[in-house]
Amino acid sequence: MGSRYSRRDEGDAIPGPDPGSFHGTCQVVHKDDFDPMAIDLQESEQFQGADFGFQIDLARVLPRPFPEEVRQPHECVDFRGLLHGHAPPQIRPDSRGLTVLETLWQALGLIAHLDAQVLAIVWLSLRVSLSAVLIGSIISLPLGAWLAIAAFPGRDAIVVFLNGLMGVPSVVIGVLFYLLLSRSGPLGSLGLLYTPTAMTLAQVFLVIPLMVALTRQIVEDAWNGYSLELRSFGYSPWLCIRTLLVDCRFSLVVAVIAGLGRAISEVGAVMIVGGNILGFTRVMTTAIALETAKGDLPLSIALGAILLSIVIPLNAVAYGIRRWAMNRFG
Repeated sequence: MGSRYSRRDEGDAIPGPDPGSFHGTCQVVHKDDFDPMAIDLQESEQFQGADFGFQIDLARVLPRPFPEEVRQPHECVDFRGLLHGHAPPQIRPDSRGLTVLETLWQALGLIAHLDAQVLAIVWLSLRVSLSAVLIGSIISLPLGAWLAIAAFPGRDAIVVFLNGLMGVPSVVIGVLFYLLLSRSGPLGSLGLLYTPTAMTLAQVFLVIPLMVALTRQIVEDAWNGYSLELRSFGYSPWLCIRTLLVDCRFSLVVAVIAGLGRAISEVGAVMIVGGNILGFTRVMTTAIALETAKGDLPLSIALGAILLSIVIPLNAVAYGIRRWAMNRFG
């Protein structure tokens, strides 16, 4: 059975690839209605090497007929990237049947040859996660320090609530942001669903509780030692917060690194609000999940190795900075 594309708002069929070159039915829909999993697949074994995540913004006019890249067996790709002139993804050979050593060798080759798809996925992961941590730090560090020194009715309830948010499953956060950003949601007019911005916002919400809890604990320990001196100088609460944050800056690196590790290892929320679209919202964790399910183990292992090579050194640096600060400043 051949592939067929249809535009839901017009109802007209657009010819797809030659019969027999692709199996299944894909519909091009408005990006706010797009469901990456809503693809009617038949004879799914025929889909080895294909990518099923795609997106189209109907505000832009699709060329007729579709570009040649779209009429190939990898047509379920990021249509937005094709409209902007981006090259289609390479079709990777089926890695089923490879031995463990052959799989590892192919994964090493992807890293050594700086595979374009791997680099794009890694760059997007870092861009989204670092943006989320930067925004989260601006919010979390002052908020955590304020909770450390403030005394008011309901403070303990706020602390318990924020600590409880650390245990909320990320998929729940993803669903909440999906409801907010979908076309029928309160922020649907912004058109942020299935974009890197939506992924960043979801990650910000995920890292804030962790960073607030760590900041509060670090600053509270310092406040117990310096509160009398700071009060005797007549410091206002906000001046105390700034002083303590500067004094604890090396220890707070741990909170920031922990937030980055939380963000960059996230899967559920970013897959829901980002759609895992190749070339647009696919990050390392979502790519690992998808490629493993598709049987492309070399790409999964390559991305996993890069993810570990980022997370482990970051934690080592944070540990080293804190040890150095303790030895030098006590």
